[in-house]
Amino acid sequence: MFGSGKTELSLNTAIFLKNIRSHVALADIDIISPYFRSRDERSFLEEMKIKMVTVPERYMHADLPIIPPEVGGYISNPEFLTVIDVGGNEDGATVLGSLKNFIDKVKKSVFFVVNVFRPFSTTKEEIISNITKISMAGRIKIDYLVNNSNVGSETKFDDIKMGEEILTEVSEMTNIPVAFTSVDENIDYEGKLPVFKIKRFLKNNW
Repeated sequence: MFGSGKTELSLNTAIFLKNIRSHVALADIDIISPYFRSRDERSFLEEMKIKMVTVPERYMHADLPIIPPEVGGYISNPEFLTVIDVGGNEDGATVLGSLKNFIDKVKKSVFFVVNVFRPFSTTKEEIISNITKISMAGRIKIDYLVNNSNVGSETKFDDIKMGEEILTEVSEMTNIPVAFTSVDENIDYEGKLPVFKIKRFLKNNW
Protein backbone atom coordinates (compact mmCIF):
# COMPACT_ATOMS: atom_id res chain seq x y z
CA MET A 1 0.00 0.00 0.00
CA PHE A 2 0.96 3.66 -0.46
CA GLY A 3 3.49 4.79 2.14
CA SER A 4 4.01 1.27 3.48
CA GLY A 5 7.75 1.19 2.79
CA LYS A 6 7.81 -0.79 -0.46
CA THR A 7 10.64 1.23 -1.95
CA GLU A 8 12.86 0.78 1.11
CA LEU A 9 12.21 -2.94 1.00
CA SER A 10 12.85 -3.08 -2.75
CA LEU A 11 16.23 -1.42 -2.29
CA ASN A 12 17.20 -3.67 0.61
CA THR A 13 15.99 -6.80 -1.17
CA ALA A 14 18.11 -6.00 -4.22
CA ILE A 15 21.15 -5.49 -1.98
CA PHE A 16 20.46 -8.75 -0.14
CA LEU A 17 20.12 -10.68 -3.38
CA LYS A 18 23.36 -9.23 -4.70
CA ASN A 19 25.13 -11.13 -1.91
CA ILE A 20 23.92 -14.45 -3.33
CA ARG A 21 23.63 -13.77 -7.06
CA SER A 22 25.96 -12.06 -9.53
CA HIS A 23 23.27 -10.44 -11.69
CA VAL A 24 20.58 -8.45 -9.90
CA ALA A 25 18.29 -5.74 -11.30
CA LEU A 26 15.88 -3.35 -9.62
CA ALA A 27 13.09 -2.06 -11.85
CA ASP A 28 11.37 1.13 -10.75
CA ILE A 29 7.83 1.16 -12.17
CA ASP A 30 6.34 3.28 -9.38
CA ILE A 31 4.34 5.96 -11.20
CA ILE A 32 2.41 6.92 -8.06
CA SER A 33 4.86 8.60 -5.70
CA PRO A 34 7.11 11.36 -7.07
CA TYR A 35 8.86 11.70 -3.68
CA PHE A 36 10.13 8.29 -2.63
CA ARG A 37 11.49 6.38 -5.61
CA SER A 38 14.18 3.73 -5.83
CA ARG A 39 15.60 5.50 -8.89
CA ASP A 40 16.91 8.20 -6.52
CA GLU A 41 19.47 5.65 -5.28
CA ARG A 42 20.65 4.79 -8.78
CA SER A 43 24.27 5.83 -8.21
CA PHE A 44 24.54 3.80 -5.00
CA LEU A 45 23.06 0.70 -6.63
CA GLU A 46 25.26 0.95 -9.67
CA GLU A 47 28.32 1.17 -7.42
CA MET A 48 27.19 -2.20 -6.06
CA LYS A 49 26.83 -3.53 -9.62
CA ILE A 50 23.05 -3.70 -9.30
CA LYS A 51 21.32 -2.77 -12.55
CA MET A 52 18.83 0.07 -12.05
CA VAL A 53 16.07 -0.16 -14.64
CA THR A 54 14.34 3.19 -14.82
CA VAL A 55 13.38 6.03 -17.12
CA PRO A 56 15.99 7.96 -19.14
CA GLU A 57 18.01 10.57 -17.25
CA ARG A 58 16.01 13.50 -18.62
CA TYR A 59 12.81 12.04 -17.13
CA MET A 60 14.28 10.91 -13.79
CA HIS A 61 12.36 13.47 -11.73
CA ALA A 62 9.35 13.92 -13.98
CA ASP A 63 5.96 12.98 -12.58
CA LEU A 64 5.05 11.01 -15.70
CA PRO A 65 3.65 7.47 -16.11
CA ILE A 66 6.64 6.13 -18.03
CA ILE A 67 7.48 2.43 -17.92
CA PRO A 68 10.92 1.57 -19.34
CA PRO A 69 10.46 -0.95 -22.17
CA GLU A 70 13.45 -2.99 -21.01
CA VAL A 71 11.65 -4.01 -17.79
CA GLY A 72 10.10 -6.97 -19.59
CA GLY A 73 13.51 -8.04 -20.83
CA TYR A 74 14.99 -8.16 -17.34
CA ILE A 75 11.97 -10.06 -16.01
CA SER A 76 12.47 -12.64 -18.76
CA ASN A 77 16.25 -12.85 -18.46
CA PRO A 78 17.12 -16.02 -16.47
CA GLU A 79 20.57 -14.64 -15.61
CA PHE A 80 19.02 -11.88 -13.50
CA LEU A 81 17.11 -11.82 -10.25
CA THR A 82 14.85 -8.82 -10.81
CA VAL A 83 13.13 -6.87 -8.04
CA ILE A 84 10.18 -4.73 -9.15
CA ASP A 85 9.23 -1.63 -7.15
CA VAL A 86 5.52 -1.03 -7.80
CA GLY A 87 3.25 1.89 -6.87
CA GLY A 88 1.14 1.28 -3.80
CA ASN A 89 -2.46 1.56 -4.98
CA GLU A 90 -4.76 0.17 -7.68
CA ASP A 91 -3.17 2.38 -10.34
CA GLY A 92 0.26 1.08 -9.39
CA ALA A 93 -1.00 -2.49 -9.52
CA THR A 94 -2.50 -1.86 -12.96
CA VAL A 95 1.00 -1.01 -14.18
CA LEU A 96 2.20 -4.35 -12.84
CA GLY A 97 -0.70 -6.00 -14.64
CA SER A 98 0.53 -4.55 -17.91
CA LEU A 99 3.60 -6.78 -17.52
CA LYS A 100 1.53 -9.91 -17.01
CA ASN A 101 2.72 -11.57 -20.23
CA PHE A 102 6.29 -11.43 -18.92
CA ILE A 103 5.55 -12.18 -15.28
CA ASP A 104 3.41 -15.25 -15.94
CA LYS A 105 6.31 -16.95 -17.74
CA VAL A 106 8.81 -16.80 -14.89
CA LYS A 107 9.10 -18.02 -11.32
CA LYS A 108 8.16 -15.15 -9.02
CA SER A 109 7.01 -14.12 -5.56
CA VAL A 110 4.68 -11.18 -4.97
CA PHE A 111 4.98 -9.43 -1.60
CA PHE A 112 2.27 -7.18 -0.15
CA VAL A 113 3.90 -4.72 2.27
CA VAL A 114 1.86 -3.37 5.18
CA ASN A 115 2.46 -0.61 7.70
CA VAL A 116 -0.51 -0.58 10.07
CA PHE A 117 0.25 3.02 11.00
CA ARG A 118 -0.51 4.30 7.52
CA PRO A 119 -4.01 5.39 6.39
CA PHE A 120 -6.32 2.65 5.06
CA SER A 121 -4.13 -0.09 6.56
CA THR A 122 -4.96 0.19 10.24
CA THR A 123 -7.45 -2.68 10.55
CA LYS A 124 -7.70 -6.26 9.34
CA GLU A 125 -10.72 -5.33 7.24
CA GLU A 126 -8.93 -2.46 5.50
CA ILE A 127 -5.87 -4.57 4.76
CA ILE A 128 -7.92 -7.45 3.33
CA SER A 129 -9.94 -5.02 1.21
CA ASN A 130 -6.71 -3.58 -0.19
CA ILE A 131 -5.31 -7.03 -0.91
CA THR A 132 -8.43 -7.84 -2.92
CA LYS A 133 -8.44 -4.56 -4.86
CA ILE A 134 -4.76 -4.65 -5.71
CA SER A 135 -4.82 -8.32 -6.69
CA MET A 136 -7.67 -7.63 -9.09
CA ALA A 137 -6.10 -4.46 -10.52
CA GLY A 138 -2.75 -6.18 -11.01
CA ARG A 139 -4.28 -9.45 -12.20
CA ILE A 140 -1.88 -11.20 -9.90
CA LYS A 141 -1.90 -13.38 -6.79
CA ILE A 142 -0.32 -12.09 -3.59
CA ASP A 143 2.09 -14.76 -2.37
CA TYR A 144 3.32 -13.22 0.89
CA LEU A 145 2.55 -10.46 3.36
CA VAL A 146 5.29 -8.34 4.93
CA ASN A 147 5.00 -6.51 8.22
CA ASN A 148 6.76 -3.15 7.90
CA SER A 149 4.85 -1.42 10.70
CA ASN A 150 6.72 1.62 12.00
CA VAL A 151 6.38 5.28 12.90
CA GLY A 152 9.74 6.39 11.58
CA SER A 153 12.36 7.33 14.14
CA GLU A 154 9.75 7.06 16.92
CA THR A 155 9.22 3.33 16.36
CA LYS A 156 9.10 1.20 19.51
CA PHE A 157 9.04 -2.55 20.12
CA ASP A 158 5.29 -2.52 20.76
CA ASP A 159 4.61 -0.76 17.44
CA ILE A 160 6.31 -3.53 15.49
CA LYS A 161 4.64 -6.21 17.61
CA MET A 162 1.21 -4.68 17.03
CA GLY A 163 1.74 -4.83 13.27
CA GLU A 164 2.84 -8.43 13.56
CA GLU A 165 -0.28 -9.37 15.50
CA ILE A 166 -2.65 -7.68 13.05
CA LEU A 167 -0.92 -9.16 10.01
CA THR A 168 -0.89 -12.63 11.58
CA GLU A 169 -4.67 -12.40 11.89
CA VAL A 170 -4.94 -11.22 8.29
CA SER A 171 -2.83 -14.20 7.27
CA GLU A 172 -5.18 -16.58 9.06
CA MET A 173 -8.19 -14.98 7.36
CA THR A 174 -6.70 -14.95 3.85
CA ASN A 175 -4.39 -17.98 3.89
CA ILE A 176 -1.57 -15.74 2.71
CA PRO A 177 1.57 -16.38 4.80
CA VAL A 178 3.55 -13.56 6.42
CA ALA A 179 7.09 -13.80 5.06
CA PHE A 180 8.82 -11.63 7.65
CA THR A 181 8.87 -8.46 9.71
CA SER A 182 11.19 -5.76 8.41
CA VAL A 183 12.97 -3.72 11.06
CA ASP A 184 15.34 -0.77 10.91
CA GLU A 185 18.92 -1.99 11.32
CA ASN A 186 19.28 0.13 14.46
CA ILE A 187 16.33 -1.46 16.27
CA ASP A 188 16.66 -4.62 18.33
CA TYR A 189 13.55 -6.70 17.78
CA GLU A 190 12.64 -10.33 18.10
CA GLY A 191 9.08 -11.49 17.56
CA LYS A 192 7.29 -14.58 16.31
CA LEU A 193 8.14 -13.92 12.66
CA PRO A 194 11.51 -13.95 10.90
CA VAL A 195 13.18 -10.51 10.98
CA PHE A 196 14.71 -8.75 7.98
CA LYS A 197 16.97 -5.88 9.07
CA ILE A 198 16.92 -3.00 6.59
CA LYS A 199 18.91 0.14 5.97
CA ARG A 200 16.84 3.31 5.62
CA PHE A 201 17.70 5.23 2.47
CA LEU A 202 14.82 7.64 2.11
CA LYS A 203 13.92 10.66 4.20
CA ASN A 204 10.71 11.01 6.18
CA ASN A 205 9.70 7.42 5.54
CA TRP A 206 7.28 5.37 7.59
